[in-house]
Order: sequence, then structure tokens, then C-alpha cells
Amino acid sequence: MVAHFRDWLGEAHDIDFAFQSDFGEALTRREDGAVVEQREIWRLLNAFFDTEMDRQDPVAGAVEAYGQLAEKADVVVLTNLLDHRQDDRARQLARYGIDAKVYTNQGPKGAAIARILEEYGPRRSVFIDDLSQHHTSAREHAPDTHRLHLCGEPDLAPHIACGEKAGDAHARIDTWETALPWILERLEEPTP
Repeated sequence: MVAHFRDWLGEAHDIDFAFQSDFGEALTRREDGAVVEQREIWRLLNAFFDTEMDRQDPVAGAVEAYGQLAEKADVVVLTNLLDHRQDDRARQLARYGIDAKVYTNQGPKGAAIARILEEYGPRRSVFIDDLSQHHTSAREHAPDTHRLHLCGEPDLAPHIACGEKAGDAHARIDTWETALPWILERLEEPTP
């Protein structure tokens, strides 16, 4: 969603989004170069999800990977969208053939992962996320879950702190083409 958010900011608000900057300082007004204040960033993010969710496309390989994974596992989506956007996200994903159950969460994702694991009771699990801090939380709350740090947005990926280097993710792979075999291998491991 980040590339789509960047494009919308430029088109509708004359704001530039510099991926290489810290998120709190990444948005600047074209007219004067002023950094957009944090509360305004949240207002813009909410406006984007209120009006622009349909402009988001899946990252390369995600839909195909979902199809293969859904044949072997229960696939769920855990998003940090606000709770009232849960159905919108589910509809958005369904447009692309992704009929996964959607869970919403705010903040670190580890506790939500633990609740999902308790609900499903899987023999093995894989958590995939694009932000390192969610892998930290997942390691703390669901230590037996395989954790893959995947940032599928090529313009953003080089600027995202690496969860694997931090010791929180088991791997960092930024393309679904390479990630899918890694995930399938973890899912097919013999039960200890």
C-alpha cells in the first residue's frame, strides 16, 4: 500500500513521500518543504484507507503464492488497519481471489498472533510481515512460529530495518518468488 499511498499524496495533496527517510519525517509539502506533522500523517492515512483502498494492487507474486499456500495451510491475514476496516480489507483481497480470514490489530502483532494460533491449533506456523517490529513482537509471543520478513515493495524494501539481522525473523526475503519455497519448506517439515 505504501507506493499507492505515496502516489495519492502527490496527486491529491502535493505531498512527497521519501521512502529512505524515517516515516515521521518522510512526508514533506511540495510548496515549502515542511515536514508533515505526525497527527496529519495519521489523518492522511485514514483518509487514504477511507477513499483509496481500491487503488491498491497486490505485490508481484502474492496472489499466486496465496493460491499455493492455501492448498496446504490455513492462510489468515493480520492487518493493523482499524477494526472498522476489516470487512473492506476482506472484500479488497477477495477481488484478487484471496479468500483468507482477516483479523485486525493495532500496535505490535505478537499477542494477536498468539490468539490466532490458539484458535487454529496448527502443527506449525509461519508469520510474514514487512516490518521488523512485528517480528520482535511475534518472537516474544509466538516463539515457535517461523518468522519471515518480507517487504514486497521494491522501492521501500532497501530502507526497511531487517528483522533477520535484528535476530527477530528467521529470514529476510523480499520477493514472493523466492519466499514461497522457503515458506513451503517450513510448512512441510516433519513434526518433532
